[in-house]
Amino acid sequence: MAFEAPRHDNLKALILAAGRGVRLRPLTDHTPKPLLAVRGKRLIEWHLLALAAAGVREVVINTAWLEEQFPAALGDGSRYGVRIAYSMEGRDHGGALETAGGIAKALPLLAQRADDGFWVVSGDVFLPGFAFDAAFAQRFAAGDLWAHLWLVPNAPHHPQGDFGIDAQGLAVTDPPRRTWASVGLFRAAMFAGVAVGTKLPLRPLLDAGIAQRRIGAQAWDGAWTDVGSAERLQALNAAA
Repeated sequence: MAFEAPRHDNLKALILAAGRGVRLRPLTDHTPKPLLAVRGKRLIEWHLLALAAAGVREVVINTAWLEEQFPAALGDGSRYGVRIAYSMEGRDHGGALETAGGIAKALPLLAQRADDGFWVVSGDVFLPGFAFDAAFAQRFAAGDLWAHLWLVPNAPHHPQGDFGIDAQGLAVTDPPRRTWASVGLFRAAMFAGVAVGTKLPLRPLLDAGIAQRRIGAQAWDGAWTDVGSAERLQALNAAA
C-alpha cells in the first residue's frame, strides 16, 4: 500500500490499548479489545491507517491485558506507514495504569520537552471519519493550552455527557454537555507531576486544567462509537 506524503509535519500519537474490556467478555478473554475486528479490520488498525494518512509517523501503543498480542499482530508498524513503540504496563507495573498513568508512563516516548504536544486516542472507539489534522496539531503545539478535546453527541448509555464548550472554545463542566470522544491533543507539561507507575485516571487532570482555562474543546458530529459492549460491536459489524 502506498502512503501519500503529509502536507504538514504532524505530532506523535498515543493509542490507549491497555484496558481489560470486561463488558466485552468472553470475546476479550482471549483477545484485547483493540484487536477485535470491526468491518474487516482490527479496531486499532482504523486508527493506525488514519494517523498515517494524516502524516503521523511515530505511534506509541500502551498495553497491559494480553499485551504480547499487540507486537505479534501489529509488528513495528511499517505495514501501516508508521513506526510503533510499545509502552508495556503489564510487564513493567503488573497491570494497566488508567489513562493519566498510562500517558505518564509513555511520556518519554512521546515528548522531549514539557511543551511538546501529541495526539491521544482510545483504542476502543470507532471514529472512521476523524482526520488527525496536522495543521491544527501544529497550531496547538505553538499555543499554550494543556489539551484540546473533541466532543460528540451524548449516547444513550452516557446521557449526561462530560464537558461543555464556552464561547471562547474552552472546555467547561457546565451544561449543556457533550461526551468526550476519547480523542484529543495533549501537552507533556500536563502530566509532569505524575510519577511513572502511578495508577491515575485522566479526569482529575482535566478538571484542574478546566479550572485554569487551559483545556480547549470543539464539537465533532461524525460517526463515532464507544465499542464498550458486545451489542455495540455487533451493531457496527451488522451495519457494514
